[in-house]
Amino acid sequence: MICIQCGATVPEDAYCPVCGSDLKLQTLACHLSNQFYNQGLDKAQIRDLSGAISLLRQSLKYNKRNIHARNLLGLVYYETGEAVSALSEWVISKNIKPDDNIASEYIENLQADPEKLDQINDSIKKYNTALGCCRDGNEDIASIQLKKILRQNPRLIKAYHLLALILLKNKDYKQARKVLRKAAKIDKTNSTTLRFLKEIDEQTGTVTSLDNRRRFPWQKTEKEEKLPSDREMASAEAQTVIQPVSFRETSAFAGTVNIIIGVFLGVLLACVLAVPAVRQQINRNADERILEYSTNISVQEKRVEELERQIADSNNTVESAKNQISTAEEQVKLYENLIKANQAYQTNNFDGAMTLLSGIDSSKLSVEGITLYNAIYNAVVEQVYQQYFTQGVDFYNQGLYSQAVQVLEKARQINSQDYNVLTYLAHSCRLGGDTEKAIAAFNEIIANYPDTRRAIVAQQYINLLNSGYSGSYDNPIVEEQ
Repeated sequence: MICIQCGATVPEDAYCPVCGSDLKLQTLACHLSNQFYNQGLDKAQIRDLSGAISLLRQSLKYNKRNIHARNLLGLVYYETGEAVSALSEWVISKNIKPDDNIASEYIENLQADPEKLDQINDSIKKYNTALGCCRDGNEDIASIQLKKILRQNPRLIKAYHLLALILLKNKDYKQARKVLRKAAKIDKTNSTTLRFLKEIDEQTGTVTSLDNRRRFPWQKTEKEEKLPSDREMASAEAQTVIQPVSFRETSAFAGTVNIIIGVFLGVLLACVLAVPAVRQQINRNADERILEYSTNISVQEKRVEELERQIADSNNTVESAKNQISTAEEQVKLYENLIKANQAYQTNNFDGAMTLLSGIDSSKLSVEGITLYNAIYNAVVEQVYQQYFTQGVDFYNQGLYSQAVQVLEKARQINSQDYNVLTYLAHSCRLGGDTEKAIAAFNEIIANYPDTRRAIVAQQYINLLNSGYSGSYDNPIVEEQ
């Protein structure tokens, strides 16, 4: 026994002589593992493979290093057609105990016949294909595929069960019983086999016997016929009267004619008997070829669907990647403009900073980006506003009304509530000849400052403009409260 604490090989004792660990529970687990192994061995010897698998798995739960239980579990798996599971158990066993382990011989024998191993692997792949055909409703194709699988791997219990299930669905209870009897020869107590047989017995009203012992002479089977005794044969012979045979002479010509007629009748009889059989054989071969082609077509269609699905997934991945790249490029451009706006603000280029900030969608920025954007915007907007307003007033005083309108419009976009900006904008439009914009600016003053002197003056200018007055005033810009 190997100590689970230090890994030392120790005799079965209460304590480890190397590290002093208490080994009572480990010893008990090893005893239980051996007990389950012995029970599993008994089950395997009477071909109760399902019970053997359950007990051997329980044995390995208590002691995963039980080499005998693991090797026997591999043998039972191999006996049920599960070569891959068997090989896995033997490989684990060999890794646990590399030397003096019969699992090495099992692996070598299995690998020594690569053709057989390929057949087993191919049978597993075909079984998965047949299972997919059943799910798609193609039971006929799956049935043909399963029969081929059982010719390649006649111990694959799962294939017997699936074939029997298809036959049960088609209510072919006789063939299903035959298939399940073959499965029962491999594993007598398999729960799935017994459950399917019980279903057949309930549907047919007969009990399926799995006893293969020889029957006594007086026990007749369904196909046995009662043979006559010697006394009955002698009595029949005594009652049989042999009639005399009469002969008559015939000519040579008549004999030749009889021979020709006999040959003709023989050829005709051969044609009558042989042609239907040949036709049936041709039809049977044609049906088998058609089913085989249908199976191949179904398999190819599944492969095409799988490839199309993979292509669609690839296209979706490419499209997603393109969208991510586009989003990333947009994000990079936004942050580049934000950095440029910050640089323009640092160099007192407030106009350039404002232009860059106006082209940035702050909703697409991160939390840190929005914080930086708001800080720059709040610092720049006041400076830019004062700059626009001062330039507009200067242009107005110089009589450059169109330039004044352009600059004051920018200031109004920043703050549309400032009376001074609206007043200079309205008079610049009025003196520049743009009556419609002037009236609109005066209306904004009225809307922002109702019931004030400012609104009254603005209304007076609107009335004058509507009446067609085009003159000028001395000091038109008057701060009216």
